[in-house]
Amino acid sequence: MTQTTARIKQAGINFEIMVDLDNALKFKKGEGIVSDFLQIDKIFSDSKKGETAPGSDLKKAFGTEDVNAIAEKIVKNGEILLTQEHRDEEKEKKFKQVVDFLVSNAIDPQTGNPHTSERIKRALEQAHVNIKNVPVENQITDIISEISKTIPIKVETKKVKIIVPAMHTGKVYGIINQYKESEKWLDNGDLDVIVNVPAGLIMDFYDKLNSVTHGGAVTEEVKGE
Repeated sequence: MTQTTARIKQAGINFEIMVDLDNALKFKKGEGIVSDFLQIDKIFSDSKKGETAPGSDLKKAFGTEDVNAIAEKIVKNGEILLTQEHRDEEKEKKFKQVVDFLVSNAIDPQTGNPHTSERIKRALEQAHVNIKNVPVENQITDIISEISKTIPIKVETKKVKIIVPAMHTGKVYGIINQYKESEKWLDNGDLDVIVNVPAGLIMDFYDKLNSVTHGGAVTEEVKGE
C-alpha cells in the first residue's frame, strides 16, 4: 500500500485528501468505491500541516460537507500525486510492452528472422527512445523510426483501403491518422484513405474503427503491394 495525496482547486480554494495510490487510480478509471482508497476520513486544506478544510469552504466549493462525496469528486476530477516508485514501475511496464510487441511483430529484413528481446532492448537503449505512458499502438510508428537507426527492423503491416462515411470522419481521424499512407476526400464528403497498420494491431484497429463508425466504414485489404 502506497499512501499519497489527491488534490483539487475548487472555487479558488485548495483541498486535499490522503489516499491509497493504486486504489485511487482504479477509482479514477471507474473501479471500486471511496472506502477502498480514502485513508483518512478528513478533507484538508493542507495535508502536510494537518490543516482540515472548514465546513464553510466545503459547502462553498462542493455544496456539501459529506467527506465521501467530496473525496469522490477530488479523485475523479482532481490530481493524484504519483510517487517516483509508481512512475518507475509504469515506465518499466511500458518498456516491456514495447519489447514484447516488437519481438512478436518485427523481423530483421536482411535475414527474415525475428529479433530477440535482448537485441530489441539494446536498440531501444542505444537509440535513447522516449517511450511515453500511452498505448503502444499510439507510438509504435515513432519507436520503429527511432530504433531503425541502430538495427535493421521491419514490422509486418497490413495495407487497408477504408471508405469512411462523412458523418464519422471527425471521430475516425484520431484512429487512422498515425497509420495513414494517403487520403482523398470524395465529392459526397466521405473519406477514402489507405492505412498501413502493424499486423499485430490490425484486429484492435478494426475494433476501434467499427466502434466509432458503428460498422459504417467499408474496409478492403490491399494485396500484392
